[in-house]
Amino acid sequence: MAAVPVAMQEPVCLINNEEGGGLSVQQEALEILQQIQQPVVVVTIVGPYRSGKSYLMNRLAGKQTGFTLGNTVESKTKGIWMWCVPHPSEEGHTLVLLDTEGLGDVNKGDSKHDTKIFALGILLSSTLVFNSRGTIDNKAIEELQYVTELTNYIKVTSSDEGDDTQFVRFFPNFIWAVRDFSLELNIEGQDVTEDEYLEYALQLKPGHSRNVVEYNLPRECIRNYFPSRRCFTFPVPTHPDNMSRLESLNPDGLSREFLRVAEHFCKFVFMQSKVKSLKDGYEVNGKVLGHLAKMYVDTISRGGMPCLENAVVTISELENKAAVEDGTRVYQTGMEQLKQSFPLELMVVSAEHQRLYTMAIQTFMNRCFKDDEGKYLKSLEKDIDQRFDQYLNHNEKASKKKCQDLLTSLSAKMTDQLQKGFYAKPGGYKLFSKDMESIVEEYNSQTTKLVKAEDVMAEFLGRKFMEAESIRQVDTKLSKQEKQICEERERALLLQQKMEAEEEEKRMLEVKMKAEKESFEERMKQIAKKSEEERKLKEKEFEKVLESKMREQKEMLEKGFDMKAENLKQEIEEDRRKYEENQAVQAKQHEQMMENFRNEMQQQEQRHQQAMARMQQQHQLTMRPFLIFH
Repeated sequence: MAAVPVAMQEPVCLINNEEGGGLSVQQEALEILQQIQQPVVVVTIVGPYRSGKSYLMNRLAGKQTGFTLGNTVESKTKGIWMWCVPHPSEEGHTLVLLDTEGLGDVNKGDSKHDTKIFALGILLSSTLVFNSRGTIDNKAIEELQYVTELTNYIKVTSSDEGDDTQFVRFFPNFIWAVRDFSLELNIEGQDVTEDEYLEYALQLKPGHSRNVVEYNLPRECIRNYFPSRRCFTFPVPTHPDNMSRLESLNPDGLSREFLRVAEHFCKFVFMQSKVKSLKDGYEVNGKVLGHLAKMYVDTISRGGMPCLENAVVTISELENKAAVEDGTRVYQTGMEQLKQSFPLELMVVSAEHQRLYTMAIQTFMNRCFKDDEGKYLKSLEKDIDQRFDQYLNHNEKASKKKCQDLLTSLSAKMTDQLQKGFYAKPGGYKLFSKDMESIVEEYNSQTTKLVKAEDVMAEFLGRKFMEAESIRQVDTKLSKQEKQICEERERALLLQQKMEAEEEEKRMLEVKMKAEKESFEERMKQIAKKSEEERKLKEKEFEKVLESKMREQKEMLEKGFDMKAENLKQEIEEDRRKYEENQAVQAKQHEQMMENFRNEMQQQEQRHQQAMARMQQQHQLTMRPFLIFH
């Protein structure tokens, strides 16, 4: 069933500023995110207060009002506010807009608060928009100083504190929105694009003096952390007198060029913003985004540093448990529907089990994440196996009851005649035998596909054997020899029926063995498919990192920054080494998991073979009197 989109009528607070400078995730926002099962594209806007951030976010939401616009000297947005709307161009996706409080508000008092908000914006988003006014000059870049402090607030692994070389793997796309831009896009007499203007502003200065290092540091961080960078320059939207009521102005009251850039900006965000993802390309839905927000905020509030790898482990555990529940639900829902039609032929139950098993495994695989040892898959397998046995038992009981009720109905007349002594007369045994043959024939014609039919008949014949003996003894029409022959024939028929019941048990075990073999093959196929998908995602992620670093290294060489180029070269070589090492470990884990499943299947087959051997032995014991008789 497709996930239902969530459309909010207005923004709500996601992360609130607490008294004393702390942060907390708001329950109302978490409950909204819990409902979003679709992949989410998260766009976060950050920037100095009173720079017009909220107006752009309202445009992205397709509304004129929503996020509060600041028209006074104080920052209007506090904390981080959230607005979830159906994605305008990606069906089946939700666009999550996060509007952060303005950076640089002197009334906050806590110099680290802005960096925390900035770090959270990066951690939660797939596209980060930095909104500023005027031009991208050194002052504007200094306003983005928070990028230089991120190593104090984010780490990739628990041992990577202070290491920013892997940020590029996890950081969002970056857009610089320059508001009230009034300059010509021209550098040294050459017309340039907005993106070229941004790259020019991010050029490094040669040298190693303190001033040069301080000048280069924020630029290096932006270049290294955000390889995917775009720039949009917005002209002044309207006359200064109208700026305080920007959200209430009709399009006629706004500059055509401003509207053109705003439309271009929105289209770019809609088309180019990726789904929020974790390590190895795992796509995030609203529920997972809520978990991430809570985890990151709680860690920061405790004075800790959010660790991306730890977040992945925690989310994988939550999602894998949910994946098991989803798979179980798919299987159980289908089997409960089938149960309404019990009793059914065993092959019908087995075929439906196999169909639902395949659906359950696919459902699990679609949601599971980093189940490298197959722990959660095994849990799902065990649960389905137990439920299958239970449904087989329900079907057997329903079938047995139907067979018993049928025999009760078919033998009702005989039972009545037995009570009245109808057969206690000369020739009564012949009448009894004829009635028995009619009952057995009619029963067999109606129960050819019912489970336990032979077993129920064996029990019925066993009960009737004693009644037949009583009738036979009083039948004066039968000679002593005829009575003996009749008894032997009845014993043979009873023995034959017991053997048929044993054969039925054997067929039931064979059907279960076949179902388990098909399940095993389906499981191995799904594991191989999932493993290949994950391998491709990892390869794609690695190639993206490699490409960005190689591009930066080439530019550093061309600009004469030999030492920086050499550092990047060493980083690239180290990345390659770690990637190949990780691939080898993953391949070994995968093969071990497959081998474990193969071993479990072999052990299961051995148990079934032993059960089959016991049945065969019992069958031979049952047949021995019959063979001696003949």
